[in-house]
Amino acid sequence: MPASNALHINNRRFLGNKYKLLGFIKGVVDTHCPNVYVFADLFAGTGVVSSAFQDQCAIITNDLLYSNYLCNLAWFSPENYNKAKIEDIISHYNNINVNDDNYMSLNFADTYFCAEDCKKIGYIREDIKRRYYNKQINEREQALLITSLIYAMDKIAKTCGHYDAFRKGVKFDEHLELRIPHTIENNPHNKCYNEDINILAPHIVADLVYLDPPYNSRQYSDAYHLLENVARWEKPTLHGVARKMERSNIKSDYCTSKAVIAFEHLIEHLNTQYILLSYNNMSNKGNNRSNAKIKDDDIMRILTRKGDVQVFTMGYKAFTTGKSEITNHQERLFLCTCR
Repeated sequence: MPASNALHINNRRFLGNKYKLLGFIKGVVDTHCPNVYVFADLFAGTGVVSSAFQDQCAIITNDLLYSNYLCNLAWFSPENYNKAKIEDIISHYNNINVNDDNYMSLNFADTYFCAEDCKKIGYIREDIKRRYYNKQINEREQALLITSLIYAMDKIAKTCGHYDAFRKGVKFDEHLELRIPHTIENNPHNKCYNEDINILAPHIVADLVYLDPPYNSRQYSDAYHLLENVARWEKPTLHGVARKMERSNIKSDYCTSKAVIAFEHLIEHLNTQYILLSYNNMSNKGNNRSNAKIKDDDIMRILTRKGDVQVFTMGYKAFTTGKSEITNHQERLFLCTCR
């Protein structure tokens, strides 16, 4: 497979993705946070922000979604893997024809994907599970294959970047093609977690903790239920037009009225020299679902109890599902140098 067709960490659509803000984030850290050797990204999402620091720090990632955890394992795990084996398996997946129905085709045919691609997705995911169960692939190799599958699905899905609904009456003009994830040699001290952040936080020790919590009421488990379903591969019963699984166990408090209490508990229990919080200024600008759950007064009150706070801003286009135009949108970084 040509190097130009390799899969990179930023090749995925994801709400709140900070890829275009990496220069801003890295500039603040490099200028104002000396001696950072362990970088903890505790709402890691797809791991894009961590990737900007992986060549200079040990990386700790955490995300509540298992699908994101597997992607972070693929990109950041220090476990060795057999690249030739991964290339051979991905080549096999790209060249197979699947005729039999399976969980994916029975539940998702001609919704987000055509029936043909659904059969292929279901076959591939079951085969990855079989290979791992039979110890033919290790944990990181499993993560690399599932990551390749998730990214391939996301590239062709008939959505607007998330899975709250599929686009009806469209032509399925792109088909599933897996690519080989491009990785680098990782720090042997890297760790990846799939935990509730408030339970994990007291057990993490880092020089800098980067926090990018959900801003509003939009639950990531709702937006990415399909990818989470494929990652977990428990084949649950599905509900509604969007074919969603039960998700109550992966709902985030940071999208609810509990956000301020959760944030206060989190900051209190962090063991770090620096806290870098990414939080936009959408407190009262969008519709009710878009408005930030934690007000600036609460952010400053909680952070200043922990240390000295500086705020850095950058203009940025806001994401909105409505028709309103949101102006003067800013991405902000709250840097707390802990006492």
